[in-house]
Amino acid sequence: MSLESSGVFKDQKHHAGVALSTKDVDTGAQLVAGLTSTLDPDEALRIRCVVKFHAHQTLFDFRSLTHRVQFMDKTTLGSAAILGIQLGTVFYLSYLVFEYPQNLALQRFPVGKWMSINIFVWAHCKNFAGLLVVRLLLGVCEGSITAGFLIVSSMFYTRTEQTLRVGYWFLMNGTAQIISGFISFGTLHINTKGFEPWQWLMIITGAITLVLAISFWFLFPDSPTNAWFLTPDERAKAVQRIKENQTGVENKRFKREQLIEALTDPKTWLFALFSALDNVPNSLTNQQTLILASFGFSALQTTLLSCVPGIIEILTIFTGVRLAARRPNSRAYVGAIYFVPAWLGILLVNLLPWSNQTGLLISQFLTGVSVPGFVLSLSWLNSVTAGHTKKVVTNAIMLSAYCIGNAAGPFMWKTQYKPRNHVPWAVIGACYVVCPILLLVIRAVLVRENKIRDAEPVEDEEEYVIERITEDGKCVEVKVDKEFLDLTDRQNRDFRYVL
Repeated sequence: MSLESSGVFKDQKHHAGVALSTKDVDTGAQLVAGLTSTLDPDEALRIRCVVKFHAHQTLFDFRSLTHRVQFMDKTTLGSAAILGIQLGTVFYLSYLVFEYPQNLALQRFPVGKWMSINIFVWAHCKNFAGLLVVRLLLGVCEGSITAGFLIVSSMFYTRTEQTLRVGYWFLMNGTAQIISGFISFGTLHINTKGFEPWQWLMIITGAITLVLAISFWFLFPDSPTNAWFLTPDERAKAVQRIKENQTGVENKRFKREQLIEALTDPKTWLFALFSALDNVPNSLTNQQTLILASFGFSALQTTLLSCVPGIIEILTIFTGVRLAARRPNSRAYVGAIYFVPAWLGILLVNLLPWSNQTGLLISQFLTGVSVPGFVLSLSWLNSVTAGHTKKVVTNAIMLSAYCIGNAAGPFMWKTQYKPRNHVPWAVIGACYVVCPILLLVIRAVLVRENKIRDAEPVEDEEEYVIERITEDGKCVEVKVDKEFLDLTDRQNRDFRYVL
């Protein structure tokens, strides 16, 4: 299928090739258009080091801190439960409703600025009604955070690097659990007349969030095309460095044909099904303190023990993404392997006698080892989806499925199933059987598609150009590489899916 027949570009020809509107192509095209030489490996390494250094100072630190505060706000639900407040699925329902609008806003507006506005909306409260409203707002706002981080990761990093970077900021969930646990432990010792411990917990996390939002607005970059820590020359080279991704940087125009393609692409729904099923067990995040309390631990002991899953999450995500990055095309295999300890934990938590408190505790902690599967699926979907509108839509579907799983999970934990909760654990076990199978099915589908493309005859490519105004005011046509035409992974037959 030619690019013209796909209806993506204007069918207007000049002597230099097909002329394209700058609104149709990737924003990075305007920086690298006309460059004929490839980026020198040593220079590419230097740019990578510049990006990596500042990514550690701004991108990684802010992504990590935001994810940590975001998850800390969420885990505050569980901490508040043990401190006297229980909340249901309000957070994830509001997240679900606003996920698609948030992704559209991320395409339309500067990513960093829009995310900072959403972070600013997070707040604290002083009563249950206020707490309920703030959980609604947190759900509304969180729709921009994970999706925004995924988009920015694809702008600055190659596909292999994305596996590591997405994993590194996601493991901040683990540090959030640890920090939240200690803050919760501390608030239990605060005795203030007319002010409950959980209210102090909300105020502390709210204050941290406010400082983060202000810093985020001024320091977090929207894309490599305007990153404050890169010179104009380095911006062009940073864009050229990710040319191998064949996904470009971004395009601010919503393209209906890419929306349709996202909705009709089987892998979109395979990833969504995995996301939904893998996050049904995530109800353990907020149920954990209650389950630990049912084992006979005191409120103080339960609060401290809630830090342990955070440590497990840090270790499993770190080892998982490192392993997947070192072994090419191993994302599905690595993700599937980490479900095995979780299966063992589920079996033990159901079969061990209730008197074996230590064994039950360890068994429950083992069920959290499976988390690298979801982390790898996020970066994987980001790496196998091209076309900015399509990427926005698939991210929205993936994260909406994440909300559905999280919203459905709490309904398993009914009073009649206590204290052993065999029915919820059986549901979690079933999800953890299907999820690794889905990862392997996704891999098989992508392998098949790569083989089909490898067998296709190589077609002569037409040249595509955009108009550029030179420093002396002249309008000239410059060539645009295919990688920056904002093509989808289906339209670009040179695109190969990473596995």
